[in-house]
Amino acid sequence: MSTPVAQDTFILTLSCMDRVGIVAAVTGHLASIQGFILDSQQYADLDAGSFFLRLEFKSAGDDFPHTLEELRAGLEPIARQFDLDWELLPSSHTPRLLIAVSKGSHCLNDLLHRWKTGNLPIDVAGVVSNHPDLRDLTEWHGVPYHYLPVEPDQRAEQEQELLSIFEESGADYLVLARYMQVLSPELVEQLAGKCINIHHSFLPSFKGARPYLRAQERGVKLIGATAHFVTSDLDEGPIIEQDVERVDHRATERDLARIGRDIEARVLARAVRWTAERRVFLNGARTVVFR
Repeated sequence: MSTPVAQDTFILTLSCMDRVGIVAAVTGHLASIQGFILDSQQYADLDAGSFFLRLEFKSAGDDFPHTLEELRAGLEPIARQFDLDWELLPSSHTPRLLIAVSKGSHCLNDLLHRWKTGNLPIDVAGVVSNHPDLRDLTEWHGVPYHYLPVEPDQRAEQEQELLSIFEESGADYLVLARYMQVLSPELVEQLAGKCINIHHSFLPSFKGARPYLRAQERGVKLIGATAHFVTSDLDEGPIIEQDVERVDHRATERDLARIGRDIEARVLARAVRWTAERRVFLNGARTVVFR
C-alpha cells in the first residue's frame, strides 16, 4: 500500500565518502520536484574523507511525489551514484525504544515522563529489568514490564530473552537507563548502533562501588554524565552527549549523587531525543550530532 505524503515533512539523512557534487545532486533533485528545504546541516570529516547530511523538507507544489515510495524512488539514482548510506522518513516517525534498568529509577522515570507528556518523540515498547523494583512505576505509565533476573550460570539465556523481547516488540533501540549489567560481546554486536548507555563521567577514574564517595574524598570540582553508543569496549563507545556541573568542598557524597542523577537524566534524554530526531551519525569511534 502506498503512503500519501501531501501534508508531511520529511527527514533525509545520509553518509558517504566525501566527493564533489553530493549536495548539489540532492538539493537539485528536491528543487526539480518542488521540494522546499526547511533545515539543512552538513559536515565533512576531512581526516576520514567522510560526509554527513541531514535535510528536512516538504512539498511546495504539484510536482511533488504523491507517495513516500515515489519520493524514495526519485532519490535512488543519486544514492547509487554516490554510494550513499541513507534513510528517508516522515518527520512524524517515532522510533520504538526498549528501556533496560536495574534499581535506579531516575533515568527511567525521566524518560517515561517526557514520553507520556509528549515531550520526547519516541514510542516506548517496554521496560526490561534484572530486578522487580520498578514494575509499579513502569506499569503506572501503561508500559509492559519484563523481569529478567540474572543468574551467574544463565546469563546467556537471560540475554537471549532480552534480545527476543527487543525483536518481538519491534524496538529500534535499546536504552540502558542505569542498567547495571555488562552486555556480552555477542549481544553488543547484534545491537551495534542500536544501544545507548548512560553513566557518570567519573569513569575511568572512579570505577566500581560508591564512586561518589571516592570522588568526594578526592575533592572533585566537576561532576557529569556521558551518553554513548555501546561497544565491546566497556563504557568507551562513541559519545553522543555529555554535561557537567561544578561542585565545591561543601558537597557530601549524598549531594554529589543527587546532582549526578539529575545530570544523568538530562544527558540521556538529550541523547535519546537527538537520536529519535535522526541527528546522530556514527563516525568511527566518534559521532556527528547535528543539534
